[in-house]
Formats: sequence, C-alpha cells, structure tokens
Amino acid sequence: MSETKTLIQEYIALNGKSRNQLLPLLQNIVQHQNYLSEEAMTEVARAMGLSPADVYGTASFYSYLSTVPRGKYVIRLCRNISCMMKSQAEILSAVSAHLKIKVGETTSDKKFSLVQANCLGWCHKAPAMMINNEVFTELTAPKAIQIINEYQQK
Repeated sequence: MSETKTLIQEYIALNGKSRNQLLPLLQNIVQHQNYLSEEAMTEVARAMGLSPADVYGTASFYSYLSTVPRGKYVIRLCRNISCMMKSQAEILSAVSAHLKIKVGETTSDKKFSLVQANCLGWCHKAPAMMINNEVFTELTAPKAIQIINEYQQK
C-alpha cells in the first residue's frame, strides 16, 4: 500500500469521511508530502466517495494547497493593498533576483519556492512574508534577503 493511501486511511479512521473533512484531509496530506499529487487527489476522491473534480476544485482553490511540488521552504509574499503601498514590489523583485526564480517557481536545489498570497492577515505591520508557517513583518528588501539567507543556512 502506498504512503499516500495509508495517510488517507489513517486520517479517515480518526476523523470520518464527511464532506467537511475534505479540506483538513488535504491540508494533512500537504503537511506530510509538501503538495497534492494527482494520485493523492484521486485516492482522496475514492476514499471519501467524491468526484475527482470536486477534490481538485477544492485543492486548486486554496493557495496553501499546492498541486505541484514545492521547495522545502515556501516563501509567501503578501500582495494586498497595504503591502503594495509599502514597497512590496521592491521586496518581491529583490527576493526573486536573490533566489533566481520567478513567482510560482522553485529553486533548482528544491530548497525554496516563491508564491504570492492575497492576504496574510498582517496589514497593520505591512509588508509581510511567510516562510512555511513563520511570519515576518515590517519588511524591507534587505531584511527579506537577510531572513532568506538565514534559511539557506538551515
């Protein structure tokens, strides 16, 4: 039995397979496997009695549920109006140049992926960035690069 199938079965055994468990189950898979493969979405659909289109629709709607492999560290730069008014574009440009990737890409060593988020919920301390689940606020381009350099050492 595949690791994905086991993960899904264990989750369903603990939490049931009602429709309201779909999003938490998908989040659990991403937490363990870093993204939702086609195999995982198909298996979730089968195990929960849902259509594959329903599972994919849910997975592709939420920015935190990736359907493509991501790096070890996912950098999310906020792109809401508060962040944009406080030099978000400059930070994005600096991070992109530093990592030599564009938004939506992953570094060749699979260490970093760069994505944008519509809102991280830190408007009062804009501009904001998350690396995996760690939030960084009141950024400048040099501060963002310094933070990324610290992650490169991990």
